[in-house]
Amino acid sequence: MIPESDTSAEQENGGSVLGLLERIGSVVVPVAVALYAVLYIGVEQMYAVFGVNPQQVGVDQSVLLGRMMSTLVLLLLAAVPLIGVVVGVGWLIDRMTGGAAGRVLQAIRRRPWIAAALAAVWCGATYWGVFRVLGELDLFVMVVIAVGLGVLAFLVPFRLLRRKPVGRAGIKVLVGGLTGVGLGFLLILGLVEGAVDVQDTGQASDLLSAVGFQDQWTVLKSADNDKPLYDGRWMMLLGESDGTYVLYDCDKLETFRRPMETTNLSQIQLDPDRRAGFTCGDLAK
Repeated sequence: MIPESDTSAEQENGGSVLGLLERIGSVVVPVAVALYAVLYIGVEQMYAVFGVNPQQVGVDQSVLLGRMMSTLVLLLLAAVPLIGVVVGVGWLIDRMTGGAAGRVLQAIRRRPWIAAALAAVWCGATYWGVFRVLGELDLFVMVVIAVGLGVLAFLVPFRLLRRKPVGRAGIKVLVGGLTGVGLGFLLILGLVEGAVDVQDTGQASDLLSAVGFQDQWTVLKSADNDKPLYDGRWMMLLGESDGTYVLYDCDKLETFRRPMETTNLSQIQLDPDRRAGFTCGDLAK
């Protein structure tokens, strides 16, 4: 028969693990929702580099979600074991320290000013992505902004919210949401830089592919006589909408449209191999 002390200890450990999983979920969900909300803004900025918007190339929220399905599945497959590892490492550290790590964490959570200060500084740091989009700042300035903004804007409200359970839950949602927005603006910066690289080199990065950008190239032919158009040069097919193809001419660095009824697509390639040092703009004026 299991001693009562051991049973209660196991129940306490099990409860702490379940509590940790619950706390991780309460933060991860707002992060994911906010990140996806900002993602479409990044997609708009990505296509704006080519002088079009997502609707003009046939990309809306449903199309974007469909293209990203494989990425979301991979993220889920990576997130599940990662959360398990985090929980396992936390449990192991707590056991190796004889419960001291858990007691320290609980002591921090019981001191509302410390918990509020940590959450406030983290929320201030999430604005780093926004400032990166607006302009370049050195690390010291960013640290000062993060601490200053967090203390001025979030410290006192977070301290007041921690008085009640619903307030503490609200802090988790707000921290998770701001984290997702901050990551989203970093994602926007990466997407814009990736689109500029496509313009210059004709090659899409893995980040662009992960959000559904199709690095698809084709040779255009006339629908009347099936003869190659534009000297048979390769064009990037950005998308199609309302009976019109939207294409990017890598050689002339131009985005243009052609009606689908007068245009045939031939020799379609996805993610074509480029020779070393290849760049666009050979025929640009």
